[in-house]
Amino acid sequence: MPVKGIFGSTVDILGKTLDLRAKNHNHIAANIANAETPGYMPTRLSFEAELKDAVNGKGVGRGALTNPRHIPFKGKGGSVEEVKGTVVETPAQSVGVDNNAVELENEMGKMSENQIMFNATVQLLGKKFEGLKYAIKGGN
Repeated sequence: MPVKGIFGSTVDILGKTLDLRAKNHNHIAANIANAETPGYMPTRLSFEAELKDAVNGKGVGRGALTNPRHIPFKGKGGSVEEVKGTVVETPAQSVGVDNNAVELENEMGKMSENQIMFNATVQLLGKKFEGLKYAIKGGN
């Protein structure tokens, strides 16, 4: 992945991660809100593997180099900016009488995990900007 800007691609990756975690939070919140809705099927946004592939240059639409003599693909396919994630259904193991597949405790756990990961990403992004501030001030 080509280096760009002051931080390379780190800020782009962290920013995209925050965006995707916020979208996943919306899915989980909808699941919790619909815990009593008959026939509701919970969903989540799966994006970790797609983001990892984009960071490693293996995203969809990107040519894979299987031989060192191959010419690298210069297209935008597989870039971090293009990662959207996939909405997947996450039904509880036991569906209720009303065909509602939300397990409230499970969803609350997913929300907590997503929030912790979101906060960790915010902290990493903050550290990147603190480093820039430190450099601008000349180390003071």
